Amino acid sequence: MKKHGKKVLSLILAGAMMWSSALPVFAANENTAPDADDIVVLYTNDIHCTSDDGMSYAAIAGYKSEMEAAYGADNVTLVDNGDAIQGAVLGTLSDGEWIVDIMNEVGYDLAIPGNHEFDFGMDQFLDIAKNQAAYQYLSCNFLDNDGNAVLDPYTIVSYGDTDIAYVGISTPETISKSTPAFFQDENGNYIYSFCQGENGQELYDRVQDTVEAARADGADYVVALAHLGEDLASRPWMSTEVIANTTGIDAVLDGHSHTVDAEQIVKNADGEDVVLSQTGTKAESIGQLTIDPATGEMSTQLVKLADVATDSPAYTAAQTYIQGIQEKYQDVVAEVVATSDVTLTVSDPATGDRRVRSAETNMGDFCADAYREVMGADIGFVNGGGIRADITPGDVTYGDLIAVHPFGNMICLAEVSGQQILDALEMGARVVGTAESGGFQQVSGLKYTVNTQIPSSVVLDDNGSFVEVSGARRVSDVLVENRETGAYEPIDPNATYTLAGHNYMLKQGGDGFTMFGEDNIKLLLDETMVDNEVLIDYLTENLDGVIGEEYADPYGQGRITINNEPVEIPEEPTGDLPFIDVDPDSWYYGAVEYAYENGLMNGVAADQFAPQTTLTRAMMAAVLANLENGSANTSGSFSDVADGAWYADAVNWAAENGIVNGYEDGTFRPDAPLTREQMAAFLYNYAAYKGYDVSATNDLAQFSDAAQVSSWAADVVKWAVGADLLHGVGDDKLAPTGTATRAEVAAILANFCENVADLGADEEVAA
Repeated sequence: MKKHGKKVLSLILAGAMMWSSALPVFAANENTAPDADDIVVLYTNDIHCTSDDGMSYAAIAGYKSEMEAAYGADNVTLVDNGDAIQGAVLGTLSDGEWIVDIMNEVGYDLAIPGNHEFDFGMDQFLDIAKNQAAYQYLSCNFLDNDGNAVLDPYTIVSYGDTDIAYVGISTPETISKSTPAFFQDENGNYIYSFCQGENGQELYDRVQDTVEAARADGADYVVALAHLGEDLASRPWMSTEVIANTTGIDAVLDGHSHTVDAEQIVKNADGEDVVLSQTGTKAESIGQLTIDPATGEMSTQLVKLADVATDSPAYTAAQTYIQGIQEKYQDVVAEVVATSDVTLTVSDPATGDRRVRSAETNMGDFCADAYREVMGADIGFVNGGGIRADITPGDVTYGDLIAVHPFGNMICLAEVSGQQILDALEMGARVVGTAESGGFQQVSGLKYTVNTQIPSSVVLDDNGSFVEVSGARRVSDVLVENRETGAYEPIDPNATYTLAGHNYMLKQGGDGFTMFGEDNIKLLLDETMVDNEVLIDYLTENLDGVIGEEYADPYGQGRITINNEPVEIPEEPTGDLPFIDVDPDSWYYGAVEYAYENGLMNGVAADQFAPQTTLTRAMMAAVLANLENGSANTSGSFSDVADGAWYADAVNWAAENGIVNGYEDGTFRPDAPLTREQMAAFLYNYAAYKGYDVSATNDLAQFSDAAQVSSWAADVVKWAVGADLLHGVGDDKLAPTGTATRAEVAAILANFCENVADLGADEEVAA
C-alpha cells in the first residue's frame, strides 16, 4: 500500500464559485498545463431528470470527452452522487429507466443511490442497479435484514500505479424520505436499513469499517461518494458529521442538500483535512476533483455546463440520443390542459431561495386546494418536498403538471383526529427557521402559525420518524375552515376531520409522518387518482381552466404565518399553575387558576392546559360532574356512550338528573364540539337542578346575529346573557352555534360559580 503525503490546494475564494469557460481549468494556475499523470474525477448530484429542461447530460458527455482528451481516458472517471432518476417527466413516465439509458450513453462509471432512487419501488431500483445500468452502484450502508450490503460497499479503480477506492454512502434519511413500505416485508417489518442509528454512530462505524477495508485492499486514496448533505435537518448524518467522526477519507463528493459547495475543508477525527464538495442541483454545473499522485495535491472546482462547447462529437451523440427519447413522450406532455394568468412558484421571488419547504407559497396553496376540493375534504395537505416546479403565465400543459408533481403518488381521503393534524404540523415545522424540510405542510382549509424561536420538541426514532412532542409546541393558532360558514374555528384535538393527501404520507407514513399510516387512520377513499391528475381535475372542473388572480401573490393567501419574534419558554411553570401554556399575563389566567384549583377542569397533560382547544360535549358533562361530584346510578343512557368510556359516568349522571339531553336518534355525540348555546343549556339545567335562581334574562337585541339562536335554546341563551355568563364575540355577535375554547369555558365557569352559585373565589365549589 502506497502512502502519500496529502496537501489540499484551494482554488476557490471563500464563498465563491469558479466557473470554467471551455477546456479545463487546471489545478495550480492558468499557466500550468495538464499533467498526464493527474487523475480527474467528474461528479454530479441531484440532477433530478434535468434533461427535460435542456441538454445538460449532453454537456456532461461533452465535458468528459474534453477531460479525456486532456488527461487521457484512463485517468478520468465520471460519478453520480444520487437522486438522478426521478424528479421530472423523463423519470416519471419511465420509472427512471430513460434516465439510466441516458447515463449509460453519457458514460457514467459509478453511482450511488440517493433517497429518490427508490421512489419507483425496491424491485425497480434493484433491477436498474443490477441489470440496466452499465455503470456500478455502490453503497456501504444500504443493508439487508442480515446486515449484509445489498450493493458493493466500495470499488477500487487503478490509475497507473495509483489506486483510488470509491466508497458509497447513502443517507439514512432514505428510510423515511422514500416510501417506507418499499423497505418492509408484507407484514410491515423492516428488511432493509441504512445504518440510521439515532446518534449517528452506527453510520460512522459502518463508514469507518469500509474505509479501513478499502485501505487494506491497497487503496492509496479514498474518495467517498455520498448522498448525505449539509442541512441541519439531516443531523446526525450530515456529510460534515461523517467526516468529523471518521478517519482515512481523502475527499467527500456529496449530494442531497442541493448545496453549491465548490470546495470546503473539514477536519476529520484525527484533525486532518478532508475535501468536501457538492454541485447543487439540476446539473447547473459539473464538479471536478483533480489529484496529483506525485505530490498528493488535490483540488475541487465547479464547471458551469452552460459554458461547455456544443460542437464536440460526444456532445452531438448524446444530444441525438436524448432527443430520440424525448420524441417518445412529446405529444403527451405538450397537451394543453389549462392557462394561467399568474406565476405559481416554489421559490421566494425576492431571493430566489426555495421557499415551499419552509413557508407558504401560491404553488403550495394551489396544490393543497386541488387535493381538498377534488376529494371533498375538510383539510388538504401537501408536503413541500413533493412540489418541484413552477407554472408560468400562458398555456399549462400536462408536462408542466407532471413537473410540479413528478412522483406519481396516489391521492387518498382519510378520517383523522385533530391531534394527528397538530402532530403532523409540528413534525413538518420542526426545523423551520434553520433548515428546509420536505415534510413541511402546505395546507388548504387550515391556518397555522410557526414560532421559530420555540425549540422543536419533536422526538424522532432511529428511522427519523415521529414519536411524540415532548414539550412546548412551535405550531399554534391552528384554525380549521368551516365549509358551511367559511369561518375559521380552533381545531379540536379530539374531533375527527377528513384529510386529503397522498399515499406516501397518509398510508405509508412517509417523511417520518408515523402519526398517520394505515393502522392509525380510517381510509375513506384509497388511492383514487395520481397526484398530477388531481391538479388537472381541479383546474378544469373547479377553476374553469384558468389559474386566476386569487393565486397571484407568490407568498400565498395568508394560511401560514412564520413568527420569528423572540419568545420566552418557561422551563418551569410560572405562577401557581403547572401549565407552561397558560401565560400569567393572559386574560384567562385567573379563570384557569380558579377552575383548576377547584377541581372543575384539569389539564390535557401534566404541564399543558390547551387553552385554545375547543371543548366537546363529553368534556362539558365531565366539568359539571366535577362541580357536583356526581355519579350515576344507571348506565346506558345513550347508544353511543359505552360503559367504561372515560366520560360515561359523567354523561349518565348528567342525563339522569336532566342536565343534558341527547338527539332524536338516541345518541349523545360525546366527541362533537360543544356549541355556545348548548353550553348555556347545560349550565341552565345544572343551575335549575341545584335550585339556583334562573330568573335572569336579556332580550338579545344588542346582538346582530340573535336570529341565529335555535328556537329550543332561546330562553337559556337569554338567561346566560342576563346572568353575565355569555358575552358577545367581535362586532356584537353572539355566535350561538360557534364553539368555545377551554379558556373561555374556564372563564364562564368562574362567573357561574360567583354570579349564579353565589360562591366566592375563596369558597369550595363542589357541593
